[in-house]
Amino acid sequence: MKPISPYHAPGFYDTALARGRHRDIVGGRWNETGTIQMDLLRAAGLQPHHRLLDIGAGSLRLGCKAVPWLDPGHYWATDLSGALMRRGYDLELAEKDCLPPGQLIEDGDFAFPGLPDDIDFAIAFAVFTHLPLDHLARALSRIRARFPRLQRLLFTVFLAPEGTASLRQPDGVVTHAARAPYHFSERAVQAAVAAAGFAASRQPTRLPRGQALWWATPPQMP
Repeated sequence: MKPISPYHAPGFYDTALARGRHRDIVGGRWNETGTIQMDLLRAAGLQPHHRLLDIGAGSLRLGCKAVPWLDPGHYWATDLSGALMRRGYDLELAEKDCLPPGQLIEDGDFAFPGLPDDIDFAIAFAVFTHLPLDHLARALSRIRARFPRLQRLLFTVFLAPEGTASLRQPDGVVTHAARAPYHFSERAVQAAVAAAGFAASRQPTRLPRGQALWWATPPQMP
């Protein structure tokens, strides 16, 4: 059976890390995209005292920006590959004393093992662009149930009109309904967010490769 994304292919991470491609396989544009992610979080209300969860953290592209800005120990990361996060920690993160390595947690199914309950903000940047819609729905539901103090989740997807099999996005990426990179209809995203118990808000920010930014906010939050 074909894997749901290149990241799920057997040996993908081993091969990429052996070739020193820990930056490339998370989409490139290392400094630019990490800065964009940090700016998005600050615009959404993130403060240094908040606890941040970086879902699909990769090789800590955002982590290298967030760790020195947040209070020590307030950054948590999950990813399908623990080895990829550790490579980022070893080679890219300067402020290692501010991030215990035990806060980098391998998690391939949005189970969030070992994370504290008191996460304030979460971000999943370019995660659901590589996963089918049912994975987005499951992740949202688990995040809502797992983190009762969460103030806001930021996530990105590719959008397309309903019934569109393939679409060239504004930056040239061709997305698909049935294979990676995936796109969803706006109505499907809104339904998944609502079913998880969040309020959905699509943001006007233009992001690299034509991704759309969404905020998922618990109803009691402003």
